[in-house]
Amino acid sequence: MNAVYNFSAGPAMLPQEVLSKAKKELKNWNQLGLSVMEISHRSEEFIQIALEAEKDLRDLLNIPESYKILFCQGGARGQFSAVPMNLSNNIKSADYINSGYWSQCAEKEAKKYCSVKSINIKKKNNNNISLLPCSEWNISKLSEYIHYCPNETMHGIAIHEEPVFNKKIIIGDFSSVILSRCINITNYDLIYAGAQKNIGPAGMTIIIIKEKLLHHSNVITPSILNYKILSTYNSMYNTPPTFSWYLSGLVFKWLKKQGGIKKIEQKNEIKSNLLYKTIDHSNFYTNNIDKNNRSKMNIVFNLIDEKLNDLFLRKAHEHGLFFLKGHSLVGGMRASIYNAMPILGVKNLVKFMLYFEKKYG
Repeated sequence: MNAVYNFSAGPAMLPQEVLSKAKKELKNWNQLGLSVMEISHRSEEFIQIALEAEKDLRDLLNIPESYKILFCQGGARGQFSAVPMNLSNNIKSADYINSGYWSQCAEKEAKKYCSVKSINIKKKNNNNISLLPCSEWNISKLSEYIHYCPNETMHGIAIHEEPVFNKKIIIGDFSSVILSRCINITNYDLIYAGAQKNIGPAGMTIIIIKEKLLHHSNVITPSILNYKILSTYNSMYNTPPTFSWYLSGLVFKWLKKQGGIKKIEQKNEIKSNLLYKTIDHSNFYTNNIDKNNRSKMNIVFNLIDEKLNDLFLRKAHEHGLFFLKGHSLVGGMRASIYNAMPILGVKNLVKFMLYFEKKYG
């Protein structure tokens, strides 16, 4: 079978090495004669999986012991509610940075639990879209926390700088960029990330939170979303998504084997630069995101002649390049090149794009 490259925005491709190991261990994990999916989450064997996963994640992101790591059920959408509910006992107002669709979704949900100021940082010059730098964000004097999304998967737009605002709680939805580049975790009070892009399979969300924030939850916060309760029970207040947790742990070990986040970031730079260079040197493909705000995880582009879109997708599929169709609200094309996407996959996409342009341009 010819190689297939999955450019889906999520659930996204997993490292082949991880899938091979999971396949090998599927029916007989750790020589127990059982699948890891079948063992109790309270068994010594699974607790070891959980401990190793947390240690490896701490190592990868250099997370201090003053932060708690929670492995939670559900996706990042659940955290759109959980974040304000876990903070609103002491917090009455918050600033939500509007950079695209997902930050807007988080803002909409937060309005149910606290006063929210929406801060639009998008700029449009002709057809070019950019984002205001952090220094120009119109932050409220009275807001207690700032929420932002560093990478908007739908529009392929990103905030690469890390916001630093004195005496403000900084919260980030890192679902599509966690583990893809180096960050200073101490710049943040809370970050959360759905697993299905750079961590593991869908069904789990990771929360990294300063321990001092665990005591701020509103009385209405459901126990399953209460960070203090989840921390007290070591993320096992009820049965967690054990297989997702196990696979995520394998991904963490794979990342360490690759040389850690610095090495992965270098590979991600190579991949995104290669694809953007192809688009920028073409009269056939376009990208309207300012170069300072281009996502390195989700590269969006359009064909000048949109009538060729269906043909492009069909031919790409025949060449083993899957799920390049842009989000239904945006259209066009989108190549998601998360950590597991090898450089060869991007090279094959570029080769196909040049071939298609030559034949149909």
